[in-house]
Amino acid sequence: MDQSNISRYKTLDFYARHVVEGFITGRHKSPFHGFSAEFSDYRQYNTGESTRNIDWHLYGRTDRLYVKQFEEETNLRCQLLIDHSSSMLFPIERHGDIDHPNKLTFAVYAAAVLIELLHRGRDAFGLSLLSDGIDQQTQCRSSATHQRYLLQLLDGLLQPVDAEQRPLLGTSIAEALHLTAEQLHRRSVVVLFTDAFVRSSEQEPLFDALRHLRHNKHEVIIFHTFDRAHELQLDYDARPHVFVDLESGRRLRLQPTEIAAEYRRQMEQQQQLLQQRAMQYNIDYVPVDVALGFNQVLLPFLLKRSKRY
Repeated sequence: MDQSNISRYKTLDFYARHVVEGFITGRHKSPFHGFSAEFSDYRQYNTGESTRNIDWHLYGRTDRLYVKQFEEETNLRCQLLIDHSSSMLFPIERHGDIDHPNKLTFAVYAAAVLIELLHRGRDAFGLSLLSDGIDQQTQCRSSATHQRYLLQLLDGLLQPVDAEQRPLLGTSIAEALHLTAEQLHRRSVVVLFTDAFVRSSEQEPLFDALRHLRHNKHEVIIFHTFDRAHELQLDYDARPHVFVDLESGRRLRLQPTEIAAEYRRQMEQQQQLLQQRAMQYNIDYVPVDVALGFNQVLLPFLLKRSKRY
């Protein structure tokens, strides 16, 4: 895909269709296939068949082999959750640039592509915008009208930002995730786009909320967005810089090289903890260095997912 050509077009729907058509032309299976299987009942295991669906916990209690049976549902439901707090605007000068996206721009375009994939599969999709809570939420539907409405909401997130006049939106998504877990009454795929920039005191509540989603049988995918060089490595020129907290507006002048080593250690520790918890809860964790661009992150993810089934 030639992004220099694509960037001339400003509509999300064109970009999403172009990416999806290229993906389908490559004869890839749906990256969402298999999520809609619902547990139905048990039956006794027959010698010689696959052991894939044996319930080993039940075997430990009964000393008998039973196989889980599943029923395929007609429609999959996917709720897309986008953290649109102010920190997602970093780097703010790249906002809206698909060739060199910031975190929010990546999330918006990726969500548009996933919506297009779901729509073509006649699956239902909804959208939630999160910051300090749930700022906007739609139900899951599969119609073309609903798709156009969601694209309009996403396009609103790409509007030019005035660095001085923009609203300051904080990050407190744990409660929003708990609400999502309770409001999705049927098993769904939950796709979360976030930079996971929360205070240390909010880390465990975030993990509890993710565990709540999994406890309620929802499939969870986390796209963890960041700019590796600047946000994780603190890779700046060896001179004093003024750093601005995009969520509070607080300014801090410092020499990056004086704190870089400790900063990198702490950021690496936070990322590893999120990744470890995701693995523990059987959540699909996708690290997204937005500096790599769209093609090097989302498309490999879709291809990997499609090969699983």
